[in-house]
Amino acid sequence: MNLLELVAESKQRLEEAGVSFGHGTTNAADEAAWLVLHALNLQLDTPLGPDDEASKRSVAPEEYAQAATLLGARINTRKPAAYLTREAWLQGVPFYVDERVIVPRSLIAELLVDGGIDYWLLESTHKVLDLCTGNGSLGILAAMVYPDVVVAAADISADALAVARINVDKHAMQERITLVQSDGLNAVHDTFDLILCNPPYVNAQSMAALPAEYKAEPFIALDGNQASGSGDGMDFVRTLLSSVCSKMTEDGVLVLEIGNEREFFEAAFPDLEVVWLETSAGEDQVLLVTYDALQRLQTH
Repeated sequence: MNLLELVAESKQRLEEAGVSFGHGTTNAADEAAWLVLHALNLQLDTPLGPDDEASKRSVAPEEYAQAATLLGARINTRKPAAYLTREAWLQGVPFYVDERVIVPRSLIAELLVDGGIDYWLLESTHKVLDLCTGNGSLGILAAMVYPDVVVAAADISADALAVARINVDKHAMQERITLVQSDGLNAVHDTFDLILCNPPYVNAQSMAALPAEYKAEPFIALDGNQASGSGDGMDFVRTLLSSVCSKMTEDGVLVLEIGNEREFFEAAFPDLEVVWLETSAGEDQVLLVTYDALQRLQTH
């Protein structure tokens, strides 16, 4: 068996097992390639076309066994592949992950890298807050993209911040990124020019229907129904928007991801003026709101 045949066989096994995707890959072919290449200690960008020499290399019995073991773990545990490989990639940047954090996949990452929010930033933009930082990936990407900023990366979870510390050190960002344990904004004691937030926002009905791969992630990072019991997924966002002005400069902006919950968001905040940002998933998953718009909301 050669490498390409092993990937094809693995793809078939994943399809037959009915696993769910969305934690770095969107289909069985990509997931199979990721798992096989990792198991064989090969670069994840190894070309796998039918005419590529790398695809034709033979697979030794011990390599086949390593790949089969990893694939079996993916199928039997239903854990996202990133938990099994201890690595996730976001905008081409590698990050350490484990079960203490959700697998990073925020659409805010592509907006940072592609310049999708640059229009609303100023030369004076210097302080960034990454709220609900998880493994620290958005804060690290912001520091990479904007070399003149300093970042506070906050999360309620000490476990998540321990993972974020690994990534801050991995990318040598210790001088520019400060980790803060905070329940929302409660322990954040500064004002910021840019706030990034990918909060828990999944509504109650969707939480109940999540595939096993998502249920393997920390519940607190997904469930947006932990306060009011309304079930619309907007509990954290309500608290955030009621007080975030006090943590923003007058020229500041908040970039907020709400996934597939635009209907619930607009129902909860019908009077809030926002800008919906275009991403690879469409124009209804990430929004930007200015300090002025938030001030008007509070005085409405």
